[in-house]
Amino acid sequence: MGWTLLGAGLLLALYTLLRHGLRRSPQLRDRPELRGRTAIVTGGSSGIGAATALELARCGARVVLATRNAPRGEAAARRIRTETGNAEVLFMQLDLASLRSVRAFASAFLRQEPHLHLLINNAGVSVGGTTEDGFSLPFQVNHLGHFLLTQLLLERLQSCAPSRVVIVASHAHCAGRLRPNTLGRPPSGLFSAFQDYCDSKLANVLHARELATRLQGTQVTCYAVHPGFVNTELFRHTPLWLKPLFLPLAWLFFLDAAEGAQTSLHCATQEGLERFSGRYFADCRLQEPWPPARDDRLARALWEASERLVGLGGPGENPSPAPAAVIQ
Repeated sequence: MGWTLLGAGLLLALYTLLRHGLRRSPQLRDRPELRGRTAIVTGGSSGIGAATALELARCGARVVLATRNAPRGEAAARRIRTETGNAEVLFMQLDLASLRSVRAFASAFLRQEPHLHLLINNAGVSVGGTTEDGFSLPFQVNHLGHFLLTQLLLERLQSCAPSRVVIVASHAHCAGRLRPNTLGRPPSGLFSAFQDYCDSKLANVLHARELATRLQGTQVTCYAVHPGFVNTELFRHTPLWLKPLFLPLAWLFFLDAAEGAQTSLHCATQEGLERFSGRYFADCRLQEPWPPARDDRLARALWEASERLVGLGGPGENPSPAPAAVIQ
């Protein structure tokens, strides 16, 4: 019994050393004063989104948790209000897998909320599937839904400037491929879900780049961020055969949600980042993304294709003008 306890103690000590010694500690941040400012955090009921919303509420912001699941969203808002003492934290339902839901959310928000200063496009999925709109689930939730949401809220962001858009991307963008004839369709192959996720993350980085170009002179700035490798529910659909290997590695080496939120918070609140609008950040620092994510022609073509796919350009929804481009 004694040797068993000693062995267990040694394993626990080794685990602690590995977990906290091999991972970088979260960067300490001075809390900015955000009273009077309104933020939307998509996917704000759990993971990085909940950690981001919690910190924004601690800074005094009015925070809207835009998430699909109503009971979880209400519970998260209640928990953040209790923990921070900030009564201005509320839930509004948003399902990014439904363009109809995106439009309904934007319409309700614009009716109810006079201000918007921070839009944190955080929600994401990695599992495959097809949405009610006929697009691949990761590409719609991670890119198309957020693209439409941003466009529908853009006038409010501009009227409340200076304001910011933060798009949570990923280092997985380096494996992304965007093709003109299959945009929004699930890719084929053994690792199709992973490829789909990578494609959506490349779209995230390109979205920020083109959005910054189109918003020059408006005092609305935007940033793509890699949150790090974070142990969140994004990986809940990991195949069963992989979980015995993956889960211990995630607990040892991946960041927790509060650590993963740091770069999003940095880009949302840090002063002096305006000149870096459209750029890519990781570990709270400016970094160069993979070469395709710096392709301005590809960024323009993706923008135009995204407008067509989400049905922008109708009455009251005028797409931003830009030179024509074709994805090669």
